Amino acid sequence: MTYSKIIEAIDAHLAKSSKQYYKDFYIGIASDARDRLFSDHGVDEKSDWWIYGTADNDQIARDVERYYLDQGMLGGQGGGDENTKMVYCYEVSEHTHEDR
Repeated sequence: MTYSKIIEAIDAHLAKSSKQYYKDFYIGIASDARDRLFSDHGVDEKSDWWIYGTADNDQIARDVERYYLDQGMLGGQGGGDENTKMVYCYEVSEHTHEDR
């Protein structure tokens, strides 16, 4: 996916959330977004708000991550390698783990 397509998809999904502030969400990149979401961060696949998409390359993934971090989402930069092309986002809750 291109930069604009990922931003468009995440923004459309954000509009469906009950939260209204960027700080209520976590943005990250990974080579396996499902593993990061459901194993590492503790997101509930069936009941929590989440989304992920695969960028055309790792630089697009990093640029999307930086865009949302600049907007105020939780997360960090600098991880991964050239295989890190998946961008994921989820709504932070009392059972999610943002420090992993």
